Amino acid sequence: CKILRCNSEYVAATLHLRGPDRGSAFCTALRSYSLCTRRTARTCRGDLAFHSAVHGIEDLMIQNNCSKEGPTAPPRPQPPAPNPHGFESIDICDYERSFLYKHGRPPGFQHCAAFGDPHIRTFHDDFHTCRVEGSWPLLDNDYLFVQATSSPVAKGSNATVTSKLTIIFKNMKECIDQKVYQAELDNVPAAFQDGSVNGGTRPGGSSLAIREHSPGRHVEIRADYIGTTIAVRQAGRQLSFSIRAAEEVAQAFTEEQDLQLCVGGCPHSQRMSRSPRGRGRVPTETARALCREMLPVEDVYFQSCVFDVVTSGDANFTMAAHGALEDARLFLPDAEKLHIFQ
Repeated sequence: CKILRCNSEYVAATLHLRGPDRGSAFCTALRSYSLCTRRTARTCRGDLAFHSAVHGIEDLMIQNNCSKEGPTAPPRPQPPAPNPHGFESIDICDYERSFLYKHGRPPGFQHCAAFGDPHIRTFHDDFHTCRVEGSWPLLDNDYLFVQATSSPVAKGSNATVTSKLTIIFKNMKECIDQKVYQAELDNVPAAFQDGSVNGGTRPGGSSLAIREHSPGRHVEIRADYIGTTIAVRQAGRQLSFSIRAAEEVAQAFTEEQDLQLCVGGCPHSQRMSRSPRGRGRVPTETARALCREMLPVEDVYFQSCVFDVVTSGDANFTMAAHGALEDARLFLPDAEKLHIFQ
């Protein structure tokens, strides 16, 4: 069944059609789409995507007053002439648009976060509380390297917090120069290490950009050329990291790049229970009351908040868990996976 090819050709033919004047060209593309589905009807009889496409074409033709008889579009538009920068189109630095053009559907996305003690939510929706001290890679793939440096949350405590984040956006020939972003406690800049706020002078340089949401407290880095958005926050005496990454980007690594907390979570030897034990710096019930104000659902974000407030005695950790939950709300492709219960 070649329905995905039909979808892809239709998307390619209509990608640049906009506004009220698109009429005849849009109808031509729809007739071509319909012809493509008819040619593949025999092999696609049991395919759900095929039947969805057929019904969708009928609806679109009615909505746009398209006649079933008339010219059909060529299967693919002619590629644009090469531009002076030596590649076909600057759209190569718009990952989502390029993916849609190639595959006839939007890309899938994955979410990872590290906040508080640190607690890690992996790309596979596993959730760990980690003892990790020193520097550990959150991500290490063909496009990104992210390293978190942790230190003890309080003197004599086994618990640690992220005190430094280093993010390397690796060189991508057509789009960006290599860029390094670094945040430390009380220094969450709205610029890369070289002082720039975008991907440099290359034609697709604007496909990497930093935006400040709250001065010194919350920045967002959009890397459109790899379909990725990163949020870095400071709440109290800890940094947090959240990412929404295209599946293809998140999975672009080799066997040698096997230690990535966002992929496999923290190693077994570094995992901690979130059940408060012994004497904390704040009574558990007090911590629960504080966390419930920000996190009414008693999921892993709530449990993590209680653990952090009991361990550190710092009520600001309620903001760390709340920020991580808000990032997840924005970044998760499936809203039903927002809350994790363990």
